Amino acid sequence: MTGLPARPWLFGPSAPVVGGIGAGFPEAVLFDRDGTLVADVPYNGDPERVEPLPTAREAVAAVRARGVPVGVVSNQSGVARGLLTYRQVDAVRRRVDALFGPFDVWAVCPHGPDDGCGCRKPAPGLVLAACARLGVRASRTVVIGDIGSDLAAARAAGARGVLVPTPVTRPEEITGADHVAADLATAVRLALDPATGVGRPAAVDPGTRGSSPAAVDPGTGGGRPAAVDPETGGSHPAAVTTGGRP
Repeated sequence: MTGLPARPWLFGPSAPVVGGIGAGFPEAVLFDRDGTLVADVPYNGDPERVEPLPTAREAVAAVRARGVPVGVVSNQSGVARGLLTYRQVDAVRRRVDALFGPFDVWAVCPHGPDDGCGCRKPAPGLVLAACARLGVRASRTVVIGDIGSDLAAARAAGARGVLVPTPVTRPEEITGADHVAADLATAVRLALDPATGVGRPAAVDPGTRGSSPAAVDPGTGGGRPAAVDPETGGSHPAAVTTGGRP
């Protein structure tokens, strides 16, 4: 472990958002950030480089129009690698919120692949923490992302997943996905259409309404960093990987 707290960084209202608007609809939709909502710029800490992907803003607006809370779950290992600071991650978050409208919750993993945290996708911690902050059930939540770890995190949390492939998506990730969409707008239609069953409860529900998952802290005061300053909490550079898997 790099010395960073083991829990994710959370941003957004500290009071739960009321989710759930009827049978067949999800209680929340969580989006991956890079390669799903915005162009994948490896280890981006510059708000000016944030570029929404085609149909992304319309897709998020469509979820909000149904009264369904929206959130972002994002691995940002650049922090652990010494390539990003908390302030840079927050600046990019604020830029995304400015372009899309404020998301109801952000759950960000600042750890590296070898840190052994419970929040880095494909682990379920980000999804569970976001659901806990929103006050929704993981089994009634849909996660939309562009690579297999996004869907694996959803599956591990008991949520549903929809894959929107990009050039970095591996063929086996596409064949292994329960639901695949050509673009984000189509993914949202799948998530919101009761006929598809994507928004219906999953078979397993490890996340309960308003519960706090182990090894994560969804109540860190409205998204403020933990007691250890994330900028000085022992981040060390590590081998850099690219290709949409920070």
